[in-house]
Amino acid sequence: MSGHVPPVAAQLWSLHEDASKDLLGVLERVAEIGFAAVEPISLYNHPPSVVRSALDRLGLGLCSMHVPFPSGADAAAVLDGCAELGVETLVWSLEPEEFGTLDGVLAGAERVNRAAANAAARGMRIAYHNHFAEFRNEFGGRWAYDVLLAELDPAVVVELDTYWVAVAGLDPARVAAGLGDRLEFTHLKDGPATGMDDHMVPFGEGTVDVAAAARANPAVRWHIVEADRSHQDMYELLRSCYDYLVGAGLATGRRPVEAS
Repeated sequence: MSGHVPPVAAQLWSLHEDASKDLLGVLERVAEIGFAAVEPISLYNHPPSVVRSALDRLGLGLCSMHVPFPSGADAAAVLDGCAELGVETLVWSLEPEEFGTLDGVLAGAERVNRAAANAAARGMRIAYHNHFAEFRNEFGGRWAYDVLLAELDPAVVVELDTYWVAVAGLDPARVAAGLGDRLEFTHLKDGPATGMDDHMVPFGEGTVDVAAAARANPAVRWHIVEADRSHQDMYELLRSCYDYLVGAGLATGRRPVEAS
């Protein structure tokens, strides 16, 4: 693979149950696997300064964080916590029902744009993360997802969950390639691609062409491994996915893997 090879991060929702009991222990195990960074979804009542200190001690970066859009009454509190942790990009999604009508999409876009303005005032930015409701309906011959992106402030970047694109019946690599420079983060996972209750499997053992999705867009800054649920031990699954990406030259990490 020529050109820039993105580093690989772990989305900590994959380890939500363990993290809710021992977040700092989870960070140690993620660092041992070799991930370059993490994408948290909660600090599980830890002060941001404590988590920041643990990340620095372990040599883990913070590629982004999943946190509700800072557009309402809680906006200042959300941004205060992110600033203390050192978050640069806040990532979240709209609700599935918001994609049922054009008015819903437009109203959702307004909320995200308010969040983007609030984040920018604090030196941060917003990324939009999809599920598959974004690809259920078309308005004027365009997917709801495309309508949304057109309405969003250009400063809002994209985190493409390639798995939910596959669940929607589309080709993740093709969607990724079409997003141009706006695509900065990919969520990579593999499985049957049938619905929200899917159990994830090691890369290469499911129905998603993870390699094609990972190669599709040279603008991507981070590949992020996520497994919503699995019948396997989650640490073993994450290690397998890490080895797949780094061994194939699709991502870089902190632990070398021989080329496969």
